[in-house]
This record gives sequence, C-alpha cells and structure tokens, in this order.
Amino acid sequence: MNKNENLVLNDEFEDIIRELIVNDKVQEMKKFRQHCDVSCYEHCYFAAYYSYKICKKFNLDYKSATRAAMLHDLFLYDWRVKNGRKGFHAFTHPKLACENASKIFSLSDKEKDIILTHMWPLTVKLPTSKEGLILTFVDKWSAICESFVYLVRTMKRNETLKYAYLILTFVIFRVRGRF
Repeated sequence: MNKNENLVLNDEFEDIIRELIVNDKVQEMKKFRQHCDVSCYEHCYFAAYYSYKICKKFNLDYKSATRAAMLHDLFLYDWRVKNGRKGFHAFTHPKLACENASKIFSLSDKEKDIILTHMWPLTVKLPTSKEGLILTFVDKWSAICESFVYLVRTMKRNETLKYAYLILTFVIFRVRGRF
C-alpha cells in the first residue's frame, strides 16, 4: 500500500466516526481517565482505529466494528470512584455504554452486541461476531499498551524507579541463568 492509499483509508476511518466524535456526549469522554493518563475518548479512538484496520484487512464489517469500538466505553463517569454505583465497573459498564450510545445514535444489533460483549471473558457472554471478538482483543491490547507507555514514562521521570527496574532485571536474569 502506498502513502496516498493510506491517506484514503484514514479519511475513510474519519468518515465512519465523524458523526460520533462531533457529539457532545462522546466529547465528554475526554473528561474521564480510562487507563492511567489516557482518556476514555483517546482509548476508544485507538480501539476504533485498530478495529477498523483489522476488520478492513479481513473483509469484515469494519464500519460496525469501528462505530462500536468508538462507543464501547461511553459510560461517562470516573470508574475509580464508586459514587453509589452497584456492581463492579468491569462487569457493568458495557451495558451502560450500550444504553448511552443507543440513546444518542441509531445502532445496529451487531454494534450493540459488540459493545455489550467487549469485556469478555469478564462478562460471561461471548461475542457473537468476529468483529466483536476483534474489539475484545483490541481493547485488551490497547489497555496493555496504554499502561506500558505510562509505566515507561513514569520510570523515565523517577530515578528511584529507574534503578529499581534495572536491579530487578539484573536479579531476574541472574536467577534465570541458574535454571
């Protein structure tokens, strides 16, 4: 794929989510942290982009996957603060995100299912589509990446952590060398 084709794909991605990202409620996701210092909006945008790329590559329903991924964490609260909510956030937020998204946008059944099942295996219901399974894995992957980037950034700023990490790495390699 050449550079110009990549620009067209990025334009296509932006076209798919434009209706969603200009909405005030979706913009409100920028106010809430998701993983470390990444906002819910940034996390969903990242998940939407990679869901789009993967589903497009495998000739799947990339439009539904992209839209659902952009809305999969539309819960609009700080999940670190209980504030009278019932249930554990990881188990309850997919349903709330789907309800919130359905109030604002016309969602297909597939998009709803993708949002509702994105926390599998924590939530018992398995995604019913390949696109849902892809978001499930993209969501986990993005959470790992966001946390890792934060950890590295934190370690670079904190000399004590930097040296503790080096010592731990040395100890691990020394112990591994004995087995």
